[in-house]
Amino acid sequence: MTALVLFGSFAVLLLLTVPVAISLGIASLITIIYTDAISIDFLAQGLITSVDSFPLMAIPFFILAGEIMGKGGISERLFNVANAFVGNKTGGFAIATILTCMFFAAISGSGPATVAAVGAIMIPSMVRQGYDIKFSTAVVAAAGSLGVIIPPSIPMVIYGVVGGASVSDMFIGGIIPGVIVGLGLIIYAYLHSRKQGYTGTDEKTSAKVIGAALWDAKWALLIPVIILGGIYGGIFTPTEAAVVAVVYGLLAGLVLYRELKIRNLPRVFADAALTTATILIIVGSATAFGRLLSVERIPGQVAEFMLSISESPIVLILLITLLLLFIGCFMDTVAAIIIMTPILLPIATNLGYDPIHFGIIMVVNLAIGFITPPLGVNLFVASGISGLSIEQISRAIIPFFLVLVFTLLVIIFIPQLSLMIIGD
Repeated sequence: MTALVLFGSFAVLLLLTVPVAISLGIASLITIIYTDAISIDFLAQGLITSVDSFPLMAIPFFILAGEIMGKGGISERLFNVANAFVGNKTGGFAIATILTCMFFAAISGSGPATVAAVGAIMIPSMVRQGYDIKFSTAVVAAAGSLGVIIPPSIPMVIYGVVGGASVSDMFIGGIIPGVIVGLGLIIYAYLHSRKQGYTGTDEKTSAKVIGAALWDAKWALLIPVIILGGIYGGIFTPTEAAVVAVVYGLLAGLVLYRELKIRNLPRVFADAALTTATILIIVGSATAFGRLLSVERIPGQVAEFMLSISESPIVLILLITLLLLFIGCFMDTVAAIIIMTPILLPIATNLGYDPIHFGIIMVVNLAIGFITPPLGVNLFVASGISGLSIEQISRAIIPFFLVLVFTLLVIIFIPQLSLMIIGD
């Protein structure tokens, strides 16, 4: 009955379009009053103590770094590099867009930020090149999901904190799966472009053109090398790497490229603060919600129920996948990870899944939620750039959704992709 009150009130609030963070808090409050087993102070304390974590400090800094680099000429130079390599090939602009999103994902750690930074440049450019606007918008929205799959990734930080896993190992484990997902999107973009006759530019690829693009983008290309190389080399922690990313982004935008003006910094900081506040409120509310689940022993009951359905690891992991895909349609990725990790991680480890591998599965799974309505944040960001309705983009995104699901299954059933480069 407690679970019914908790999840029932949460579902009703979501249907009433109450923001996710507020819905989580109110549902927790209603359940606390209903059970009368916990002091009402529990909710207020949970909101504060949940964000008192050193690893979580990486979130505001990665968000700020993404805002700085998105407005500092980084994304345009990354595209120029990708375009120099594949721009004259069939579907070259679409492929270059996906490659740019992969590069930018290694900087921002956010799906919507990737869509905003890359889409503002690439959607108009693809349309001018002769691409259908629906396909162009869908490419950017789908590739933006890589923002949370390729490290550094904000959801990976959250999973590491909630699941007790190493954030550094999560980042390392996400590299190959992120590349696999990106390659899947590139293959589909190429096949679709060949079918529709989307040819490349007339410019020939040459060592001189590639060299010029690489030289112009050298400071941008160094960013993921510094961030990820510093983490994997043990030079600094993921949280410290986020601070380094902010400092380097300011240096690149203000001094090296000089496209970020000091007068624009207040707006950059305000946008980053707004995004950070939204995420941390969700973290606080979701953590209180998750702790209430634990107090009422709901995760154990759910685990017992799921294990009673089948003894087959394949059947159970597919059920978990379907559950996460469904949840991703209605719940923010951060909230979903905080709430579902305590429930699903014990089931996964009982099935023999490594916690890092399962964390990658959860992140990739919920990343698909960025392009599935009604929540689909990437769809709304891309819609704001292209002017298309959510319904139009949702129809165009279906093939990309299928590609993402296929690559997710590959990641699930080949655990070596997530674990092979993680040290002992």
